[in-house]
Amino acid sequence: MDHTNHVRLAATELTPAVLEGATVYGADDHKVGKVDHVHGAGAGSSVIIDVGGFLGIGAKPVAVPLTDLDFMRDEDGDVHAITTWTKDQLKKMPEHRH
Repeated sequence: MDHTNHVRLAATELTPAVLEGATVYGADDHKVGKVDHVHGAGAGSSVIIDVGGFLGIGAKPVAVPLTDLDFMRDEDGDVHAITTWTKDQLKKMPEHRH
């Protein structure tokens, strides 16, 4: 996916209502997971990403700092994120427990 024409989200848009459910693309531009939920508010918050699994079954939730993700909207207005993490790196992280 070419992200060059996608519009970065403003800091005021980095809210759970906007971010939850967003697809996350990794360093190799492959889909690495989906945003399950957000902890905290603003730049110091953590994003919980469901990694792996199939149709939401067997996915492993991992926490990453919001600052490790670059959220944007595509041409259709859908929110997604890109990160430098790969799926394998995310899978090796400790599982996030609620």
